[in-house]
Amino acid sequence: MPASTYRERVELARPNRLQTVGLLLGAVVFVVPLVVDIPDLAPVGQRMLAIFLLAIVLWVTEAIPLVATAVLVILLEVLMVSDQALVAVAGDTLAADAYFAALADPVIMLFLGGFLIADGANKFALDRNLAGVMLRPFAGRARRTVLGLMAITAVLSMFVSNTATTATMFAVVLPILAALPAGPARTGLALAIPVAANVGGIGTPVGSPPNAIALGALEAQGEGVSFLGWMLLAVPLMLVVLLASWWLLTRRYIAADTPMQLELSAEFDRSPAAIVFYVVAGGTVLLWLTEPLHGISSSTVGFVPVVALLATGVMGGEDLKTLQWPVLWLVAGGIALGAGIGATGMDAWLIGLFAWDRLPLSLLLVMLVVVGLGLSTVISNSATANLLVPLALTLAVGLPIDVTAVGVMIALSCALAMALPISTPPNAVAYATGEVDTRAMASTGLAIGGFGAVLVAFVLPWLWDVLGLL
Repeated sequence: MPASTYRERVELARPNRLQTVGLLLGAVVFVVPLVVDIPDLAPVGQRMLAIFLLAIVLWVTEAIPLVATAVLVILLEVLMVSDQALVAVAGDTLAADAYFAALADPVIMLFLGGFLIADGANKFALDRNLAGVMLRPFAGRARRTVLGLMAITAVLSMFVSNTATTATMFAVVLPILAALPAGPARTGLALAIPVAANVGGIGTPVGSPPNAIALGALEAQGEGVSFLGWMLLAVPLMLVVLLASWWLLTRRYIAADTPMQLELSAEFDRSPAAIVFYVVAGGTVLLWLTEPLHGISSSTVGFVPVVALLATGVMGGEDLKTLQWPVLWLVAGGIALGAGIGATGMDAWLIGLFAWDRLPLSLLLVMLVVVGLGLSTVISNSATANLLVPLALTLAVGLPIDVTAVGVMIALSCALAMALPISTPPNAVAYATGEVDTRAMASTGLAIGGFGAVLVAFVLPWLWDVLGLL
């Protein structure tokens, strides 16, 4: 019997106009560095430049899926600029194993543990029950209720995927939305969840993919950041932007006398499997927060719940299938891209293109933050971080600023982009409810993102210096 009689037929999607342009432009920018002699750039660097330009075009136009571009980068690096290149090239090369190793980089292990914990929290309804318990002190007044919803969403997004957190919190919020009369209050409440999820995600290394991309690039340069260290750098910004977001949303959309009733319930799963999960998840978070005391890296700690939950049977193969593997591979592509730029001398060539040290440092930082925020608004923030972080770290070498500060600032600026439904998955979830139109999301997202970007560019470097964090 032909396979088509019992297996669903797979149809290839036809590229739209932008994707077609992306494929054609990608081919052009890939070929040009290979056939045109570029002054002061070694042949191996020219090959890397071809790969980099191709990645830019494919990520910006999404001519092929983002994750496909990430793994294509790794393959091209192996075939063109590694010790196993199909055509040998003069210049410094990495072993092919070094590029493949990006798929199992310590940062990937950190995120793998975070994703498995997030999956388990959903499996045992821990996230929803915690939300029910934590919301009780905020019940009663509309604006206070929104503050509670946003605070809980932000806290959950620090340790759980912001997409999963948004879906969970909308399960709590949908009955409230249904009870509200048509008007601005419904829009404000629906916007509060994705905004809080996006802002909360900047607080920890596992909160959003740009954080992981920055960590991987920094570790490749010997500039590691601990789990607690990242929180000390990012949580002050998170708290200020979260409070400013709540103030903006409530003053613009939610009157103080708006009726808002919460249906609060919490029935924690007390099965043996659930209790094991609670202990493992709680222990993992505790180990992450106490890294300076025990010295075990956050990546190693992140792998502990993977082993513990699989070994005890609390989580299994089906749970692994549901993890966000495309995000992990996208992060790996960014790590491999940064490694290639550094190994081939392309970083030194980029530095030599312009007298960056003659630019006022504040202007350079503003430029990087604005580009990160702007580009992340229209394409994936993960793709933007993959492109900008390696370049920004390259430019930071030799400048009077800590390289770690630059990496963290780029990650934060990428994560603050939330003006369009396509900017982040939480925005897409909110838009799908039908309660938020694009105009409201854009005006709110631009105001919050712009405010956060100003803090990132002008306040955070000063604050980190005063507190001695870098």
